[in-house]
Amino acid sequence: MLRSLLLLLLSVSFAHAAETDKASAAVKETLQKNYEQLIGPVEQVNKSPIPGLYEVVTGDHIFYTDKSAQYLIDGSMFDLKARKNITSARAQQLFAIDFNQLPLDLAMKKVKGNGSRKLAYFTDPNCSYCKKLEHELKNIDDVTLYLFLYPIFDGSAEKVRGVWCSADKAKAWDELMLNGVQPAAGKCDVPTAKVMELGRKLKVNGTPALIFENGVINPGYMPAAALNKALDDNSK
Repeated sequence: MLRSLLLLLLSVSFAHAAETDKASAAVKETLQKNYEQLIGPVEQVNKSPIPGLYEVVTGDHIFYTDKSAQYLIDGSMFDLKARKNITSARAQQLFAIDFNQLPLDLAMKKVKGNGSRKLAYFTDPNCSYCKKLEHELKNIDDVTLYLFLYPIFDGSAEKVRGVWCSADKAKAWDELMLNGVQPAAGKCDVPTAKVMELGRKLKVNGTPALIFENGVINPGYMPAAALNKALDDNSK
């Protein structure tokens, strides 16, 4: 009797999953056929936590639509009870990158403590939140930092060159970001063009942009406590 009940439950579960897959495929087909010129190539359509609403994944964006693909929602979905931004969490999972494939030779390296955890980030010397991040990083230990100097603000390229051409890059960076001490004018070759190309490839539109060891990208500043927890949670 128990075996029969289990088989019945499995059968119902598989049938439901197949029906869900069929519905998602139908929504994807409708979007691809009629609306890709508006929202871009549709890579995935998945069931969302809200019944009747589907998650639509394009190149670097998440939309939501109904079963008939008549309406499109562009915005974040929140679980109020859990106090969680579902869309942001899904984006971090879906658009994670391979940390080991980053061209770390283009980055400035700093090791704190035993350096066991890893964090790469895009930063600009004229970005106020980048300066706040550096102050928070003073309270973070046991981490290896890879800084991609990403001059997107006016006047930043000259400062990046000055830091990169310094005898001690890390010290020059800390002096600039923590104490406001401007580096001497630089006269060496800097990898700025390659870093800018990398940023465009990874769709880094602002600074700071944090990349954790498991490939999760966090666009924006984080205070020390949250950053320390994220480093633990997102380490391999």
